[in-house]
Amino acid sequence: MKDPIQVHRIQTGMRIEKRILKVLKALAEYLDMTLGDLIEGIVLHVFEGKVPFDKPTLKKIEEMKKVYDLDLNSSHSHKLTENSPK
Repeated sequence: MKDPIQVHRIQTGMRIEKRILKVLKALAEYLDMTLGDLIEGIVLHVFEGKVPFDKPTLKKIEEMKKVYDLDLNSSHSHKLTENSPK
């Protein structure tokens, strides 16, 4: 392991689609890391145009998506809306 890099982390009130969060939490558990570390890693890879996961992990993600009924994909990313409270 390389030398640690000191960062300043902040608490956020981010909102996220429920099934996406369930898959992310399950994936973090599977990879034995925190949800925050997983999201940071995903973002840092994507910012460089890199895929953050290898084929076996992508296969596991597909399995988790089935478990949590997550049928969304990247084509839905700018079309998500929330139901108005009644």
